[in-house]
Amino acid sequence: MTPAPLEFEKPILDLQQQLEELLTKSADQAVDMSAEANTIRAKIVELKETTYQNLTAWQRVQIARHPARPYMLDYIGACFTGFLEVHGDRHTGDDHAMPAGFATIGGRKVLVIGQQKGRDTKENLKRNFGCAHPEGYRKALRLMRLAEKFQLPVVSLIDTPGAYPGVQSEERNIAEAIAFNLREMMTLKTPIVAIVIGEGGSGGALGIGVADRVLMLENAYYSVISPEGCAAILWKHRQHAPEAAEALKLTAKDLNRLGIVDEVIPEPTGGAHYNPTAMAATVKDAILRHLAALESARPANLLRDRYQKFRRFGVVEESASA
Repeated sequence: MTPAPLEFEKPILDLQQQLEELLTKSADQAVDMSAEANTIRAKIVELKETTYQNLTAWQRVQIARHPARPYMLDYIGACFTGFLEVHGDRHTGDDHAMPAGFATIGGRKVLVIGQQKGRDTKENLKRNFGCAHPEGYRKALRLMRLAEKFQLPVVSLIDTPGAYPGVQSEERNIAEAIAFNLREMMTLKTPIVAIVIGEGGSGGALGIGVADRVLMLENAYYSVISPEGCAAILWKHRQHAPEAAEALKLTAKDLNRLGIVDEVIPEPTGGAHYNPTAMAATVKDAILRHLAALESARPANLLRDRYQKFRRFGVVEESASA
């Protein structure tokens, strides 16, 4: 089933519908229209190349939010085996927005954590739209410490617009939970690989994103604030979200150039949701490559390199103008 098109993809859909109508007419009337069909096919290929090779930051945000895009549990099912989910933070309760557990990938036992959104209203209410409460971050840290104890690497799959900002989260100290994770992940003596698979929003993403390797899918985004939130602050209206997206430099290409992420993982044409199987295979390969590169490192070297990686963020060199 073809995913529902985004607004900028509708011209491609229109051409595809024209092609289908032409082929149906050709079959019904027994008329050879192969030349016309090939012309439309060529136009579709050309339009796809033009569209997807020149995506704006805002269009990539829209792709990252596409409801058909593979979510965390989809990747767990496709890339990992023997996933055993663990529940609860041993303080408040469980958080269904932050599934976590132990699994095997390529023969390696790992801890895998991440945010999970819902496919429908019922599941979104259960998963809180992928916005975790403090207990989600505390559960994640509890299991990361367990992984450290048994010398298992950690794989983090990030996909959240941000941590839940409601009253209940504030009452249970969401800021402290995220800040505590940032500090403690910096000191974990086990390899950590984080992948932004969709939305990477604010501290909600960073709370499980302090890693030795930070990867991003080509059409994911990673930002201190959503484009709509930035637009509301700077322009006083959400309609300026496209301009905000450009200014935030939140795309994988921009962040890779700035040294925030270590690798951009290519997606199928149109986005991960157009070929989830191929996307899962690419993600699995990236995880295994980076785990293999990290597994021989001494814990002291891991900690040193991880610390230096994040300390370099925001450091720039300026020269006096002539």
